[in-house]
Amino acid sequence: MKRARTLWTLFILGMVVVMLAGCGSSKLSWESFEGALNEKSFPVPKEANSPDRTTTNAAMDYVRYTLPGLKEKDSIPEPYIKAIQDWGWHELTEDKTSSSHVFKKEQLIVHLTIHDGYFIVMVPKDKKTTAQSLGGS
Repeated sequence: MKRARTLWTLFILGMVVVMLAGCGSSKLSWESFEGALNEKSFPVPKEANSPDRTTTNAAMDYVRYTLPGLKEKDSIPEPYIKAIQDWGWHELTEDKTSSSHVFKKEQLIVHLTIHDGYFIVMVPKDKKTTAQSLGGS
C-alpha cells in the first residue's frame, strides 16, 4: 500500500514537471499580429503582452511589450520585419542601430527598440513635426 502511494506521488510529480516544462518552452509563432496600442497601423505580435501604456514622456507616447525569448543582440526577428513591411512601413536605415529602429509610413513615424524579453513601440507626440524633420513631405 505504501509503495503504491509512493509510485502514485512520483507519477503525479512527474506529470506536473512535464506540464511545467512544456509551458515554459513554447516558441513564438510570429504568425498573428495586431495594431500597437499607441499606433493601430503598426503591427505587434499578438503573443506580446503589454501590462501598461506609458504616456508620461513629454515627447513620446510609448508602450512596453513583454515577449519572452526576444534578444537584443538578435535585433528584430525576420518574421516581424516582414509583418512590419507587409503593413506598409519601411525602415529609415540612417536612424538604425543594433537595437533601435525607426519606421515610417506616410507621415507617421514609429521608433522600435528591442531588449532582452521585451520591446518598446514609441510614437512621437508631435507626429507632423517629427515626420517633417526626418525628411517627410
